Amino acid sequence: MDPISPLDGRYAERLAPLAACFSERALMQARIEVELRYLEALGARGLFPALDAEECRRVQAARAPLSDVDFAAIRAIEARTHHDVKAVELFLRERLALRHPGALHFGLTSEDVNNLAWTSLFLRFRDEHQRPLLGRLILALADLAERWAAVPFPAHTHGQPASPTTAGKELAVFAGRLLRLWRALGAHRFRGKLAGATGTYAAMLAAFPDHDWPGLARELATSFGLDHSPCVTQIEDRDAWATWFDLTRAVNNVVLDLDRDLWEYISRDLLRQRALPGQVGSSTMPHKINPIRFENSEGNLEWANAQLALLSDKLCRSRMQRDLSDSTVQRNVGVAMAHSWLAWSETLGGLGRIELDADRCLAVLESHPELLAESIQTVLRAEGVADPYEILRQATQGRRVTQAELTALVEGLPICTAARARIEVLRVAGMTGLAADLAHEVVRAVRAEVRP
Repeated sequence: MDPISPLDGRYAERLAPLAACFSERALMQARIEVELRYLEALGARGLFPALDAEECRRVQAARAPLSDVDFAAIRAIEARTHHDVKAVELFLRERLALRHPGALHFGLTSEDVNNLAWTSLFLRFRDEHQRPLLGRLILALADLAERWAAVPFPAHTHGQPASPTTAGKELAVFAGRLLRLWRALGAHRFRGKLAGATGTYAAMLAAFPDHDWPGLARELATSFGLDHSPCVTQIEDRDAWATWFDLTRAVNNVVLDLDRDLWEYISRDLLRQRALPGQVGSSTMPHKINPIRFENSEGNLEWANAQLALLSDKLCRSRMQRDLSDSTVQRNVGVAMAHSWLAWSETLGGLGRIELDADRCLAVLESHPELLAESIQTVLRAEGVADPYEILRQATQGRRVTQAELTALVEGLPICTAARARIEVLRVAGMTGLAADLAHEVVRAVRAEVRP
């Protein structure tokens, strides 16, 4: 069957590693692991007779990656039962051939299995794919911030020329923002539950009334690297999922901001792109090198954020103890995360192809001597000149002025010789303040925490 989604078509090769976290096969595999760990926990606590050597061998064999034949067998059972978790249980019942088959899926509701399975996959994606890619993006920004830390760069506020900055400091801003979110993603804790049909452990207690079922649930959740949710309905509330979605969306918004700024800098010839061999930018204009990586990233980020917002809202809600309107929605978590991951990789690729045109940046700055007005009026304030802001506003607002005109403007003002000398040597390209130091500070923080 030809793929409908571009994730499984146009981008399939690039996104292939994510199948281990979001595919239907991966979900079935994760469900199997939940069932097997629970089975082992029941035996370890003496609730059922310990597995014999042959049963232990079959349990370990069942942990092997699902073959095409096994996956097809589960899907065939599901086609008959119309229930995916039950299909896994029946598959394992046949595969394990336990002496005490009642221990398998004992007292569980499907959501006990599903919430641990889904969340363990999300945890794997975050730790093996999401944060490592974000780390590489942050390091790429830090490399450029360090290289261009002291290079004067035109700044714009409200789209208008503003006091200059440096190219490195502007990229360091994004590196610093993403570093904070990279930390937050790493510190985020997912949660899991295993408490029966309405979260009361009632069925389990009916069979073994003296057993510490919350303790077993805590032990199992912890084995997957999750915190335990002690008081739930049939489902784990998924607030932790929503926090993860929102953190991802926050990263997306920063990367989207970066994409748009870089696109603008390229359009103003402040940044240049290196052409790839054989690359075509237009079917009719041979000279073009489109900023396609940043544009692709932007589109994927906007699409992902729309989905992540819906997921955050929808999956935190459940009618009374449980309804299934969330089931088909949560199957799209991988879609939203894959579009985000794809976008980050596009931006990373784009960063590897840009170069700063330092001469062009300097020429732009030198064409706007009126940018000295902020520094001049600040020196005059320190000297006690009456209303220097108004003096400079009348001299520069909406006008083209020269360096000489600005210098002449202050010649008759009552300021000390030292202050006059400081004003006379001011040049736009030199008015970058602590920009270079600020860039290096961010770079040091990145290098101290993020590893290649």
